[in-house]
Amino acid sequence: MKPSTRRRLFRGTLYALFVVAVVLVLLVADWEAARNSFLDAGSAQASWPVIVTTAAKNTVLYTFIAFLGGLALGLVLALMKLSPVAPYRWVSTAYIELFRGLPALLVIFGFAFAVPVAFNWRPPGGSVGAGLLALIIVSAAYIAETIRAGIQAVPKGQVEAAKSLGMSPTWTMVSVVLPQAFRIITPPLTNELVIIIKDTSLLFMAGMALGDRELTTFARDMVSQTASATPLLMAAAGYLVITLPLTQLVAYMERRQKMGQ
Repeated sequence: MKPSTRRRLFRGTLYALFVVAVVLVLLVADWEAARNSFLDAGSAQASWPVIVTTAAKNTVLYTFIAFLGGLALGLVLALMKLSPVAPYRWVSTAYIELFRGLPALLVIFGFAFAVPVAFNWRPPGGSVGAGLLALIIVSAAYIAETIRAGIQAVPKGQVEAAKSLGMSPTWTMVSVVLPQAFRIITPPLTNELVIIIKDTSLLFMAGMALGDRELTTFARDMVSQTASATPLLMAAAGYLVITLPLTQLVAYMERRQKMGQ
């Protein structure tokens, strides 16, 4: 058998398996029960428009606070990890390894309940503030490694050229290295932003007032009130409306980077 014939047979088998899988899903699912659970008009009416004006708005707000805080702290940690002073590198490395190794849910729990007991101090903003502080700390660990990789990806010739022009190391970092590094790491940073959007669903662990609820907490509460899973479907749609444009933006930027290379 010719190689081209084998490839066509293999490709045809994959298409057939895909069609069989789709047919099985269509046959096995109880569509009547799914419609009754997830497409209840009364439950949808009870959730609308608060799911947009409060829950989705809080999700976006919490995401940007956690991302901007994580970005600022991550930049400091990345510079510490690249520092020629060993203790700074040790502290940064220990921080990054610790908080990349812990589940975000556990860190939120710690800041919401363990830190106030251990240090007699409550983060500003109450339970939401404690949860956001935990998200900032966790996201900073991941963002720091992304920024470090971006800084190290900048060609050393750029730094040497800046030195030859008499620029100080600090000014070289600010005006030459960091702008190029952030251009390189924009796609992975956007991916981190998408992850934080989904991690805001963990803030329920810290406890929330009615007006502070994000999408997941709001949907969970509405499920209890209406005895319908429709709010969960609405919350899922809300997440997709927020995240899909960002993932498409990442794909576009990655294509632009490949074209630039």
